[in-house]
Amino acid sequence: MATDFRSGTDFPRRGREEFGGYLWLLRLIDKARAAAAGTIHDYIYPCPMDQGVMERWGITAADFDAAVRTHGSDDAIVQWLRARVDAAHGAAANRWLLEEKAANLDRQDAEEGAAASPEKSAR
Repeated sequence: MATDFRSGTDFPRRGREEFGGYLWLLRLIDKARAAAAGTIHDYIYPCPMDQGVMERWGITAADFDAAVRTHGSDDAIVQWLRARVDAAHGAAANRWLLEEKAANLDRQDAEEGAAASPEKSAR
């Protein structure tokens, strides 16, 4: 089921939320579903962060769109991704997000009212 962001109070899942070993995946799924359904509102898919993650995974937005169309559940999509992305590329994408894009993640969390990240709270 597509997520509807038109209310301005519903958001994609957090980029820091890990699923199947991948950060950003759940957010990417939500945005891809919303874009396909025409309910993405002010979000951009694929945005530069989406593109950066997919580039590090070694897949394209067209590949991901096809997976979202053919695999109805998050679990099925993560299985599809695991069949295409080795652990090293998954880890590289996660590192890029946490190290190089931490400020972007913090900004998104603040804009969407998410709680402080665990790594921020531990400091």
